[in-house]
Order: sequence, then structure tokens, then C-alpha cells
Amino acid sequence: MTDLRAFIFIDQLQPQTLAYTSTWMRGTLPRARMAAQIIEIAPGLDVEALTDTVVKSADVRAGLLVVERQFGTLQFHAYSTAEVHAGADAALAAMGKSRDQAEKPKILASKIVTRVDHQHAFLMNRNKLGSMVLGGDSVYLLECQPAAYAILACNEAEKEADIKVIDMRMIGANGRLYLAGTEADVRNARDAAERALREAGATG
Repeated sequence: MTDLRAFIFIDQLQPQTLAYTSTWMRGTLPRARMAAQIIEIAPGLDVEALTDTVVKSADVRAGLLVVERQFGTLQFHAYSTAEVHAGADAALAAMGKSRDQAEKPKILASKIVTRVDHQHAFLMNRNKLGSMVLGGDSVYLLECQPAAYAILACNEAEKEADIKVIDMRMIGANGRLYLAGTEADVRNARDAAERALREAGATG
């Protein structure tokens, strides 16, 4: 039986969130302001049949299909919100699930590091695909489960604050997010990110 770990609708993909995800996305690249759906399930291999259902049921483009050790993740998008919802509904019907059966997010860690040292910034920049952390930036760090919720947190933070997306990991056991900017901006980003997760039922 399929375990629905995450079922996330994004009304408008924000530019940095989209650009970061596109650095490793192997499917059709989305455009800014497109709507998107992210589905994370277990066992991972079930996502192949689910992808077949979605792309045959709606006029959407699949951007991300990952089968990893335990979980499978599918992301698809379109300018038409209705088409994204149609694909999402088809996926739910195929699994025999409802939206409210998705696992609720958990916030495992939430930290703000203010005015990072240049050495610390250098170390963080060694392991990222996004923007650069500069000495003197403040950094917001989030860890969550299931991993897919990291993209929701990132997208909503970007809507509300003038921040740089440094790193966002949405595949695997845990999701992780690094955002940088002024201390005021990263606090606003934290508030927006965690508000979005709590609206999705987050604990922690």
C-alpha cells in the first residue's frame, strides 16, 4: 500500500526557488509563476506508475522524478492551475488517497545564525548550488520531514522576504533549507517558511 508522505501544491513558483530546483531537475524546466504539485510517496518505485497516471490525465509537464532508497518524488507544473489540480486529483484517485491523508510536516531544526564569519561563509559555499553566503550575512537554517516540504518553505519565504536561496534539499529522509540576507530579512523568511509548514499541519 502506498504511503502518501507529502502532497504539496504551490500556486506560483518563485524565481530563486525555481532556478535552484532547475539546477538538478532532469525533466521539463518550469517557468516563473507556474503552479506546481509535489508528491512524495513510499515505496519509492510506486512513483513510476503514479507519473504515468498524471501525465496521461492532465496537460502538465513533469520536471522531477526521483526514485531513491526509500521514497519516490514527483514534481509537475503548468501555467494552468486547473491542469495541475487535475493531475493531482488523478494521482490521489490512483492511490486511493485524499489530500488530508498526507503526512504532516515536522520541523526538526530551526536556527538563525547572525553575521556569519568569512570562514564560515566559505565552508557553507563549498556544499551548495545556489547563491553565495557572504561574510556578514545572516543565515536561516531549517530541517524538516518529509523532505519535500523544504520546497514549500523555500517558496513561501521567497515571497515574503528579500533573501538569497543558498541551498534547498527536498529529496531523502530530511529536507534542508539555507537562506541568507540581512538579519531582518532572514527573520521574515523564517516566519513565512514556518507559517506555511504550520498551515500544512507542522509540529515541532
